[in-house]
Amino acid sequence: MTQDAFASLAAPLALDRGPAWANRFAVAPLTNMQSHPDGTLSDDEYAWLVRRAQGGFGMVMTCASHVSQEGQAFSGQLAAWDDRFLPGLTRLASGIRDAGSTAALQLHHGGRRADASLSGVPVLAPVDDPAKGARALTTAEVERVIADFVAAAVRAERAGFHGVEVHGAHGYLICQFLSPRNDRSDRYGGSFENRARMLWEILRGIRAATGPDFQLGLRLTPERNGIPLAEARALAADVLAADLLDYLDMSLWDAFKETYEEEHRDRLLIDHFTGLPRGATRLGVAGKIGSASDAAWCLEHGADFVLIGAGAILHHDFPSLALADPAFRLAHPKPREHFVRESVGPAFLDYLAADWDDFVV
Repeated sequence: MTQDAFASLAAPLALDRGPAWANRFAVAPLTNMQSHPDGTLSDDEYAWLVRRAQGGFGMVMTCASHVSQEGQAFSGQLAAWDDRFLPGLTRLASGIRDAGSTAALQLHHGGRRADASLSGVPVLAPVDDPAKGARALTTAEVERVIADFVAAAVRAERAGFHGVEVHGAHGYLICQFLSPRNDRSDRYGGSFENRARMLWEILRGIRAATGPDFQLGLRLTPERNGIPLAEARALAADVLAADLLDYLDMSLWDAFKETYEEEHRDRLLIDHFTGLPRGATRLGVAGKIGSASDAAWCLEHGADFVLIGAGAILHHDFPSLALADPAFRLAHPKPREHFVRESVGPAFLDYLAADWDDFVV
């Protein structure tokens, strides 16, 4: 870690639109299961996110918020598919802004990973998937889901968020469309161009429907979802060059790893993306960034900012701790009392204890 890279972590990050972020640390969009069963904001979710803004993160992003009723993928998921959710979204955006951070709402649709027992409506996906109980969206339904993403972004702007991030990663609906497994026969399947069409129409639609200072981000993941690295890199290059995004969030799972694909192991996975021309679009990376030196290393390798997941759960003030001590590094597991002090609500804490290895004592 060079001194320059460490110092740059504290530098503001100017974006093409909207406010500059106070530093290079962002809260990763984390499933936390703390909203009410109907998708409205709870006090626990409000406290969890606002506490991170108070802890010094330059940008605070919500969990994946579903834009269509049928898109709900997990219990306690924040919803953005109807105006009934505006009061809670407005309260949340205001709390994050008042704490001095930039506020972003992540927009999501579960696709075949949605849960009909939670949403109360059938599961829809790019293609039929009997094993998941999902049927293929009609062309008209694809167009409706695109409109749902745009409407949710407009709703987020009305609520006072500085911007939104479109969730195109981790095997959810947009990622399912991007996959070569999407062999639809209409204009939304088959070729790489067709498989990416839904994403492009969402991005263009949001940009056209929101104001000139509204920030637009996109989360992509290059591995583990059936998408070849060459296609992931080509898509990233295209969106970086398109002047639609303010930032691209690459979820690498592990920011320090090699690619799984043998033919591309000439360089680290992060380097396949930080080397792309990006114009004014900022590039962030996520994946096992657990120390000040980890974050600085990512900036040394060409990232503009880092997204912090586990660190944000363990320490609401991760940026302050990292910037105060170049040797700072996460240590876990921690007792349940530690997470309570860090404003992790009971539902989130139970999820962490059950599903996160070596995290909660």
